[in-house]
Amino acid sequence: MPIHELFAYLCVADTDAAIGFYARAFGATEKFRLTEPGGRIGHAEIDLDGHTVMLCDAFPEYGIRAPQPGVGTAVTLHLHVDHADAAIARAVAAGATLERPASDAFYGERSGSVVDPFGHRWLIGHSIAEVDPAEMQRRYDALFAEAREPG
Repeated sequence: MPIHELFAYLCVADTDAAIGFYARAFGATEKFRLTEPGGRIGHAEIDLDGHTVMLCDAFPEYGIRAPQPGVGTAVTLHLHVDHADAAIARAVAAGATLERPASDAFYGERSGSVVDPFGHRWLIGHSIAEVDPAEMQRRYDALFAEAREPG
């Protein structure tokens, strides 16, 4: 079965708990899982509104490790939704930590971010305006100009 897509593949400390969290927070549904005789989940897939996210437990013997709590992550997953404020509130109610509340951004999106209980950051947003790249750059430059102004 050839695959010609890009999937997020998240290593978590507890795949079963993560699947439950993603169901409560984002409405994900489990597609399937592969479990070792000892209970460790080697592979699972969830569906997020038609998009697949793959998950597994840690396999340190192969260099596959979950994020360390409180250390931060170099990767952000961007989840587009119909209403960012409601989706962020739902994620927080399910156990995520609010990192940045929703606000209107220069790039034409209302978005905010949460960190899930497994150490993964989610930028959750919805479109509020179509902004072409040239205008986006102008607005981005303006942010830095404002930051340099005294007072």
